[in-house]
Amino acid sequence: MASQKNSQIIRWAVIITSFIIVALILWNTYDFFKKFKTEERAKMEILAKAYERFSTADLDAEISLESKIIGNNHNIPMIITNEKDSIAEWSNLDIEKSKESKFLQKQLSIMKGQNKPLIINYIVDDEVFTSYIYYRDSDLLTKLKYYPVALILILFLFASVIYLFFKSNKVAEQNKLWTGMAKETAHQIGTPLSSLLGWIEILRLENTDEETVKEIENDVHRLNTIAERFSKIGSIPILKKLDIVYATVSSFNYLKSRSSKQVEFIFKAPKKEILANINLQLFSWVIENLVKNAIDAMEGKGKIELIISENEKNVTITISDTGKGIPKKIQQQIFSPGFTTKKRGWGLGLSLAKRIIEDYHNGKISVLKSEINKGTTFSISLNK
Repeated sequence: MASQKNSQIIRWAVIITSFIIVALILWNTYDFFKKFKTEERAKMEILAKAYERFSTADLDAEISLESKIIGNNHNIPMIITNEKDSIAEWSNLDIEKSKESKFLQKQLSIMKGQNKPLIINYIVDDEVFTSYIYYRDSDLLTKLKYYPVALILILFLFASVIYLFFKSNKVAEQNKLWTGMAKETAHQIGTPLSSLLGWIEILRLENTDEETVKEIENDVHRLNTIAERFSKIGSIPILKKLDIVYATVSSFNYLKSRSSKQVEFIFKAPKKEILANINLQLFSWVIENLVKNAIDAMEGKGKIELIISENEKNVTITISDTGKGIPKKIQQQIFSPGFTTKKRGWGLGLSLAKRIIEDYHNGKISVLKSEINKGTTFSISLNK
């Protein structure tokens, strides 16, 4: 118990630490982004001053510094417009695309949305003219802006991988535990079964009523079947071409003979063999689980209808009851190990049924329909 508590403390400590580290990285990235953006703005302000001085300089004036400042802008895309918002000059944009006015107008719209324009005032023949420099973030700044998103996605990916790894390990451990328990149960059942078979022979020698002995023998064989089922959990079962109709009706009739007379059992199937690859013990286990669940859902009173149908590729078995139904919100959970709505039970019946049908028989099991206080229909589909 103490070990489990320590494990939880460590897990939460790691999670909280990870969140703090991620938060610090994101904050530092944001802070760096703001500083870098401020520096780009300052650079563009210097560029605007250089353009202003270049435009107003005399022919004999020294303008080499201004020319150098203007010429050194190689990474910030910009567009210069006049007072009428017509594009007069542009730089650091795709040369081929910039031949199209639509591209330039689109870039200008982006620039107007990203940064405030820089104003250039210059005088020509005593007349004041105004131009505007529009610019957008450099490629480096744009990449930096999306860096936190990429970081979060990468961290999410790693967290998902780690979660799936631990979850698969946990499921593997649970499967190993249930397999061990099932095989141990089968082993423990085997010892009294051998003794019971001996006692049946003694009862026959003492001329006990044969019908009574026969019923006891049937129940002993039943226990033997259960032991075989448990022994097969965790190992790959051998599938054989068997008659689905016979395998199903045998399990169906077994429960019918031992159920309340207030439950009406209806069996419908083609009057011929339908062959499919199944493991008899495990398949009959699924049918019995579904029929037992139906009886429990009806609280021992109602109607159970089992229908077998086929097409060229599949065999379909539907089991319907007139019980209390399954709420829609839990229909996806009922096949999960340990999930149960009953006061008693381990919640393993339907999860085992799903595993037997889907993992061992490559079929499909699902809730076909369910209505509250009207009943539920389960569907099993197997390949021929």
